Amino acid sequence: MPKKLQNFFSPASHGFVRIACVTPKVHIADPQANLAEHLSLAKRADEAGADLVVFPELSLSAYTIDDLFTQELLLKSCEDALETLIVETENIRSVLVVGVPLIINGAVYNCAAVVHRGHCIGIVPKTYLPNYREYYEKRYFASGSQLMGETPMLKDSKGRGYAIFVDSNVPVFRAYGFEAFSFGVEICEDVWSPVTPSTRLALNGATIIVNLSASPVVIGKSRSRKRLCAATSERLMCAYAYSAAGPGESTTDLAWDGQSLIYELGDLLAEGERFMSDSITFADVDVHRIVQDRLRNGTFNDARVFSKASQDMFRTFSYTPHTLTDFHRQVPRFPYVTSDPERLDEDCYEAFNIQVHGLMQRLATSNTQNVVIGISGGLDSTHALIVACKAFDRLGIPRANIHGYTMPGFGTSTGSRNDAMKLMKALGISAEVLDIRPAAKRMLMDIGHPYSRGERVYDVNFENVQAGLRTDFLFRLAGEKKGFVVGTGDLSELALGWCTYGVGDHMSHYNVNCGAPKTLIQHLIRWAAKKEFDAKTGRILQSVLDREISPELVPIKAGVIQKTEDKVGPYELQDFNLYYITRYGLKPSKVAFLSYQAWKDKYTLPEIRKWLELFLFRFFTISQFKRSAVPNGPKLISGGALSPRGDWRAPSDGNAKIWLDELKANVPDM
Repeated sequence: MPKKLQNFFSPASHGFVRIACVTPKVHIADPQANLAEHLSLAKRADEAGADLVVFPELSLSAYTIDDLFTQELLLKSCEDALETLIVETENIRSVLVVGVPLIINGAVYNCAAVVHRGHCIGIVPKTYLPNYREYYEKRYFASGSQLMGETPMLKDSKGRGYAIFVDSNVPVFRAYGFEAFSFGVEICEDVWSPVTPSTRLALNGATIIVNLSASPVVIGKSRSRKRLCAATSERLMCAYAYSAAGPGESTTDLAWDGQSLIYELGDLLAEGERFMSDSITFADVDVHRIVQDRLRNGTFNDARVFSKASQDMFRTFSYTPHTLTDFHRQVPRFPYVTSDPERLDEDCYEAFNIQVHGLMQRLATSNTQNVVIGISGGLDSTHALIVACKAFDRLGIPRANIHGYTMPGFGTSTGSRNDAMKLMKALGISAEVLDIRPAAKRMLMDIGHPYSRGERVYDVNFENVQAGLRTDFLFRLAGEKKGFVVGTGDLSELALGWCTYGVGDHMSHYNVNCGAPKTLIQHLIRWAAKKEFDAKTGRILQSVLDREISPELVPIKAGVIQKTEDKVGPYELQDFNLYYITRYGLKPSKVAFLSYQAWKDKYTLPEIRKWLELFLFRFFTISQFKRSAVPNGPKLISGGALSPRGDWRAPSDGNAKIWLDELKANVPDM
């Protein structure tokens, strides 16, 4: 059995590292005053569960002291402050990264000192020294690019000297027993360079890069920093924590805003308030997700091999996880759908047009002028129909060549049937009604189903007879019309195996919806209603959106319509599970933790566990054979697709045992 988690509700149990970017009040050329600020912020960050605390560049001295960097008294005072800081951190769990000028081999270096539990475990010198416009760093500092294994001396609490390791090519710091928690350090200008230290650090195994900065602010500078940090974290597949100097630095000719940024894989996790001091910005970084993403990316490994990176060169530190249950991270409820309205509009535009152009290409290459599509009045068939209409419009083919059939069965509601007919009429396609009930009754009788003897048995076979007949009719109609069948089934249904295999809703000649999860389709219809169609059609589309999701295969009882989500779970939860299981390969317990963080005000943990358990069983045990034989259709989202020719390959005869065992062992059922 999998080992139980220490505390399900603590993010530290799920591979999250808490980063704190701090902005101390700067005291110019007063290391002892700066030391007091550092200790105060370090203790606050530690009490809040920070694993890694990032201070700005030259935080113990101030950045804007110019020629004072060559003053013996100032440099000695900085060294003394660092030694005191090291001693005072003996009872602080967090790792601190602080900025300090140090004399090494007769030159002054702009350094970051990594301090943990009463020890300095390494010093990282700045590689690139800006010496243009307002910058004059080469006047004071030497570049650390040539420092190789130097060992300057510092004093411990008893006044005894000990050597500190300094090497510009080595320093990846790794938590003992938690290899995924590994970080590298670069300093301000380093990240602006065409060849950054962070590239080497990431290839050497660092999942987190921290940047100690004293970048002065001008109009637009904060946007530049954000673009740079976002791109770096995405390109290097890492987390990137940026901490800039703030109030207190000299404003003789420049100004300082204390910008704090924490990114992960290109996404902004946290941003501190600018022009503030004595502040801390927290974020829980998912280092396990970073490791998983790198495992899936062969290019990252190739780059490590080609660059001759070495993951053997690192410094270790002890790591004791916190037990706090607060979570410094927003978990989107809908990972396939952005919450940013402007970006959502762009995403819907792209997804809709991918579908339209995919169908256009298939029509053109097959020299086909007709398609057949089953219209139920539900979400999926509605969306497939409006995609088909736009494809025909752009190809200059009359919409009348789209042959829509609504095929009422034993559970078809009046509302869905009316919407189907209204929609086909409003869109101007060829619309017909084909009642499948007589053929279904005959088949049920021929196979000896209890329903044919008057028994109210509405089992899976009862439903599959109807689903199969509908698709069978559509294929034969496609032959009659000299066209092909446009599929309507979506990504969520394919993940759950919620489709009738073969000659059923599983199959078509081309499926425009195969890359669209249910939670996205709703937004696509809503977007198309506003952007692509007239107001009358838009009202019908809204009516479809307002209706309960149902296969409508079982006769309506006392006005109660069959609900799909009663069987397979809420699609909003199952799409969440699908994303994190297939995109990142996360353990079920971690998926449950993330789902709980996103949905705890709507679903209890037992409910989340119940539906995740169902998802795991359906996805890994009973559905893959359907995914191994899916028709063509376009991928829509970076979160992945399930075609065996694309993102997802798996054995059809697999099972969910290890995933179910891990879920049961590590997720509380109460």
